[in-house]
Amino acid sequence: MLRYSINVTLDGCCDHNVFPSGAAGQAHLEEMHVHHAATMERADALLFGRVVYEMMEEAWRRPASGEWPEWMDERAIGFAETIDAKPKHVVSTTLGAVDWNAELVRGDLAPAVRALKDQHDEVMTGGLTLPLALAELGLIDSYELVVMPVVAGHGPRLFDGLAQQLDLTLVDRKELSSGAVALTYHPAATAD
Repeated sequence: MLRYSINVTLDGCCDHNVFPSGAAGQAHLEEMHVHHAATMERADALLFGRVVYEMMEEAWRRPASGEWPEWMDERAIGFAETIDAKPKHVVSTTLGAVDWNAELVRGDLAPAVRALKDQHDEVMTGGLTLPLALAELGLIDSYELVVMPVVAGHGPRLFDGLAQQLDLTLVDRKELSSGAVALTYHPAATAD
């Protein structure tokens, strides 16, 4: 199974810097760390494009000292430890090598991702560019959209450029205390 998970605003923005403001934003951020760590824990492996891989590595890789930065609370550390430990597969034509418990995915995307799905019970992906390509190929089995109570009014939007309509069936809904709602969808043809 390939599961896609992403935070999104009410107007479809997926900029990782857009969160509710003030105290509500801090509560939301803390809750997202807990939620996404639990979601990621279920996955056997992670699948990233280059941009997301580099962004996640910079933010969440355990420092060489072994000590997490002072800014991290226990929720952020829990998320960091979860992502740090997971095997990662990186789709990139520009990176020559990766580390951080990762390997490059080379060749044609569709057969390479099918092979990963055969190799693992559950693979999790995030970001915008790679998931758009995966959706176009019909390779995503589950879509988790964590809808934040914010209208951004700008920024990158979910599935911009999708060639054909994607019909989905709601299979789960979880309201979070921060006001966000985690919605899980499966492709309509395979929803059970």
